[in-house]
Amino acid sequence: MFSTKGRYALRVMIDLAQQKSDEYIPLKDIAERQDISKKYLEIIAKEMVKGGLITGASGKHGGYKLCKEPSDYSVGEIIELMEGPFAPVACLQDENYDCARADKCKTLPMWKEFYELERNFFYGKKLSDLL
Repeated sequence: MFSTKGRYALRVMIDLAQQKSDEYIPLKDIAERQDISKKYLEIIAKEMVKGGLITGASGKHGGYKLCKEPSDYSVGEIIELMEGPFAPVACLQDENYDCARADKCKTLPMWKEFYELERNFFYGKKLSDLL
């Protein structure tokens, strides 16, 4: 299950893409349109800037805008930045993870298949697909 942080980040990205503007969009405007607390969006936007999804500017004409075209963002990269890795088990999350049971684990193939399905699904969707 995805948290509000991941879902709201996706809504912010869609909102910014819908504005089709090179101007910075004030966070208060996004908050109003999306019916999300501006305070909560400040936290989310800060993480998104740090993660390179959006760029921000302060001041009179400040706000946020996309760093690239909507078709250049995958839904997977947005969600993964906000939620963390899609991997359902530790042995798939970290390639250096040394599981003593990996060679005899009966469930590992299932977890791998699920991980690949989920990751491929979200990384196969572009932000532009949601507009």
